[in-house]
Amino acid sequence: MNEKINFENHIPYYIQLMDILKVKVENKEWLPGDQIPGEQDLCELYQISRTVVRQALRELEIEGVIYRRKGKGTFIALPKISEGLVQKLTGFYQDMVERGLNPVTKVLHQNISPSNEKVAHFLGIKPGTNVIDIKRLRYINEKPIQLVTTYIPYEVCPALATIDLSNRSLYEYLEKESGIFIAKGRRYIEAVLADKTEAELLEIDFGAPLILLDSVCFTETGKPVEYYHALHRGDRSRFEVELLRTRETSPVDVTPSTNFSGVPKDLDIS
Repeated sequence: MNEKINFENHIPYYIQLMDILKVKVENKEWLPGDQIPGEQDLCELYQISRTVVRQALRELEIEGVIYRRKGKGTFIALPKISEGLVQKLTGFYQDMVERGLNPVTKVLHQNISPSNEKVAHFLGIKPGTNVIDIKRLRYINEKPIQLVTTYIPYEVCPALATIDLSNRSLYEYLEKESGIFIAKGRRYIEAVLADKTEAELLEIDFGAPLILLDSVCFTETGKPVEYYHALHRGDRSRFEVELLRTRETSPVDVTPSTNFSGVPKDLDIS
């Protein structure tokens, strides 16, 4: 691609500039962590206004291509890591391996503890029933990307309490060694801000954006066997959803499935 703005082209100048800068990243002229030219330098280099440059940089920042440090400049960001949200039910470890990445897990704790009301609700058990509580910090390329706490009823798989999950898939262990096949799941996603502890573990600023994923998984008989609460770095994560449209053969049910806040009526995760 010609590294010049085509002033005769109908494509907006800021989009042309975005494409030029993206090509530099794709061709590895600029690598993650590299500082790019400042706004005034880009204005002079491409003969465009500061307004155009700022709009292009703002869009690239939203897309996660660049990030800014106040008083220091603009830098190339690490690429975001994509995960499947609903079209395929896999664990984080398996999902990352299939994408050619090398996940590393640090187990922060692995305890047997009584379930609170929220965990009991998701797992369909009485509050106070013992669960295996596993908290893990997941890394990709030596950088923390996910903080996840998993709860499984103790009676479902007592041996799990002492299994080392540092470098193996939980789902693989449940299926191959415990005969527990997770057949379906339900996931809830929202945006939250990192508290002090989360920020320290994930190596981000206090109050930085996180993607929260609550998930409950079921066996083929519909029995809930796992609930997890996962926090993903907002600057490093994105989720892919595949949507399919089928032909309508009967009248459409237009009964609202959500309340005015957008939360499903049958969901209470407070």
